[in-house]
Amino acid sequence: MKTNCWEYKKCGRQPGGEKVKDFGVCPASTSAVLNGIHDGNNGGRACWVISGTYCKGQVQGTFAQKFSNCKVCDFYKKVQAEEGSKFVLASALVSKL
Repeated sequence: MKTNCWEYKKCGRQPGGEKVKDFGVCPASTSAVLNGIHDGNNGGRACWVISGTYCKGQVQGTFAQKFSNCKVCDFYKKVQAEEGSKFVLASALVSKL
């Protein structure tokens, strides 16, 4: 498995993380339907398609509402660069949710 968003961002919202009590478990860390996408754990390497993730201390909405923030995110760019031609933006992923 490759680095997941919660590891990269050190948000502490993965199950058992230090900030779960304050902010809850991040849906990207538990979205089993996206497990294995881009070699990640659950939705950890496709967080941009998952509603309810945090960015800059605020809960983000649906893919359509949040993607403008996600496409400038350093983690999104990292996944995109690592995956190259195997990168999946959204349509195939959103249909799984």
